[in-house]
Amino acid sequence: MSVLTPVLSIAGSDCSGGAGIQADLKTMSANGCFAMSVITSVVAENTARVISVMDVEPKIIADQIDAVFEDIRPKAVKIGMLDNPDIMRTVADKLVEYQAENIVIDPVMYAKNGAPLMDPNCIDSLIKIVIPHADVLTPNIPEAECISGMKIHDLDDQKAAAKAIQEMGCTSALVKGGHATGDAIDVLYDGERFYEFSAKRIDTKNTHGTGCTYSSAIAANLALGHPFHEAIDRAKKYVTMAIEHSLELGHGNGPTNHFWDLYAHGLAGFDANA
Repeated sequence: MSVLTPVLSIAGSDCSGGAGIQADLKTMSANGCFAMSVITSVVAENTARVISVMDVEPKIIADQIDAVFEDIRPKAVKIGMLDNPDIMRTVADKLVEYQAENIVIDPVMYAKNGAPLMDPNCIDSLIKIVIPHADVLTPNIPEAECISGMKIHDLDDQKAAAKAIQEMGCTSALVKGGHATGDAIDVLYDGERFYEFSAKRIDTKNTHGTGCTYSSAIAANLALGHPFHEAIDRAKKYVTMAIEHSLELGHGNGPTNHFWDLYAHGLAGFDANA
């Protein structure tokens, strides 16, 4: 009998498959986990634009979370798009009810093309309701600027923002450097010290869903039992690989290639009979 480590994504969908729940499920699967989902919003989007968004009723979101936790308890939870305060409260209450572990929160505010996926008026609710539940919060630079109220121009600014955000109640904050210049350097602050995770910057426009992919890879590696900093390092290497082999699909920012390494080399360390 085979057993895979279960991981849950609570997020919005992306019908074009490159971001959101779809990217999360691919990432978790590519990292050797059993991926489960709770859909918070249905997003009609593609590589070039967001057409429309329909939020799922909070009761249905709560029911989905109940259905997962009462039957297949996840070893980690990745949280993405939470579009309004009612959804935020519903998810936060369920995290407490089930004492969820290894919570990775990607504070999704904008699609890759710049279209808003969260009302800017909800930032305070995000800070008060959601952020305190994160074992690691993974904002990109524009999101970190919105949350911290700071402007980020360089690595020192990333560090200052990471510290400010961590002090809002999350266990750690990882401010990603994908929107900066030079190497892609992410800064983690865990309440005691700073850590840097660096990778070469890849010259491609095809980065649709990179934030979803990165945070899901962190959750998957935490679920698999990797130590905290190692889980982030492994996730960084995974998302860099996915970007490096990104797919030339669509008319906008194409998706990353979640399964390139798996297709090329198989799943390292996976025992089908475990």
